[in-house]
Amino acid sequence: MNFEPVIGLEVHAQLLTKSKIFCRCSTTFGAPQNSQVCPICLGMPGVLPVLNRQAVEFAIRMGLATNCKIAPHSIFARKNYFYPDLPKGYQISQYEEPLCESGWVEFEQEDGSLKRISLIRIHLEEDAGKSMHGEAYVGENETLVDVNRCGMPLIEIVSGPDIRSPREAYLYLNKIRQLVRYLGICDGNMEEGSLRCDANVSVRPVGETKLGTKTELKNMNSFRSVEKALEFEIDRQIKLIESGGKVVQQTALWDSNAGKVIPMRSKEMAHDYRYFPEPDLVPLRVDEKWREGIRENLGELPMARRNRFIEKYALPKYDADVLTEERAVAEYFEEVARQSKDAKLASNWVMGDILRLIKDKKIEITECPIRPSALAELLNLISSGTISGKIAKEVFEEMAKTDKSAKAIVAEKGLTQVSDTSVIEKAVDELLAAHQKEVERYRGGEEKLFGFFVGQLMKAMKGKANPQMANEVLKKKLAQ
Repeated sequence: MNFEPVIGLEVHAQLLTKSKIFCRCSTTFGAPQNSQVCPICLGMPGVLPVLNRQAVEFAIRMGLATNCKIAPHSIFARKNYFYPDLPKGYQISQYEEPLCESGWVEFEQEDGSLKRISLIRIHLEEDAGKSMHGEAYVGENETLVDVNRCGMPLIEIVSGPDIRSPREAYLYLNKIRQLVRYLGICDGNMEEGSLRCDANVSVRPVGETKLGTKTELKNMNSFRSVEKALEFEIDRQIKLIESGGKVVQQTALWDSNAGKVIPMRSKEMAHDYRYFPEPDLVPLRVDEKWREGIRENLGELPMARRNRFIEKYALPKYDADVLTEERAVAEYFEEVARQSKDAKLASNWVMGDILRLIKDKKIEITECPIRPSALAELLNLISSGTISGKIAKEVFEEMAKTDKSAKAIVAEKGLTQVSDTSVIEKAVDELLAAHQKEVERYRGGEEKLFGFFVGQLMKAMKGKANPQMANEVLKKKLAQ
């Protein structure tokens, strides 16, 4: 029997607000343990939460970007459960009336086709603390709790059961990360926990419409981990069913070191959490003016920007995909393209030299020492024939080390390209006179020697010869 997987993802994105969702404690990552807490996020008796307006706006921003309906009226609820890192004994979330519902995300698959995944809801909630088990300072059979994370603002993005393979899950998750980063609401860092993903996965015979019994997978801290965990669990469920066993509903952890799924507990149902309306928060109301004001400031989204780059700048699809993966990279390229004379040349340099430079320096493109205007100046020197592409590489490296402009470096080092035909002809005559044997072989049919002559000419002229003119003069002289 052939089986198909049915996968839904629950993605938690930590919002980039400066303070927590219900109090004024800082959200700075990496602060000393238990240093960013107050009576409100610790749940002390008598304290009252106050909703962070920016967190709401960030959630609405994501809802609009994913085609959701923004509820004019939504309420918060208490999700009750006991865990050491949840000092209040409950988590403030949204349940029956979430802020965003009925949206969808579309992404391009590797065969070029588009896949649409429905979104059931996007809701606001606060994060729990963090239990520390494996750190060096934690003793054997000991768990420490860091409550800095309590009250961190989250959105939970819940997809429909529309994903049909681990690879689709990977691509969908990548699209979610791209969106939250484009919108400026989350840094998308899975390793630091600001983007976390749980997966619900089941299998069923191909052609069946009824959903199978699902497993919820947790503890996947990278895109690759999500894909590998799903592959393992799908294979486990299929083998279990084929051997006459029965899949039980449970929560399991992905152990990346062992490469396997470890059962954790039987899966809870919604009623196990005893949801009830949060008595200390009034209903959240979003009027049309607020919603549309946020929509107007969304900016251009990745797919629209990619398509515009292809149309406006005549870029290949591959270039447009790379350049629009990150909003800051797209904006950098567009500024270079605006100030230079050749968009494809700008694309090649941004995708190659600029991305390599920031990767080597381990910085964001916004911190790149070569500003868009400086790169555009360099590219214009190439386009005008002032310097060759090879010389430009040398100039680029100098620009990365200093604050000097391309023009200043070219003038200082005397790197201006030679485009004087008489000078090039003289150099070619001297070259051919020094290599008579090679000339005879070339004229005898060994045309592959042309590359040898080009290399020798460039060497003799220290890379300054105009490549096009050098080729033309060489061909003319060798044909005589």
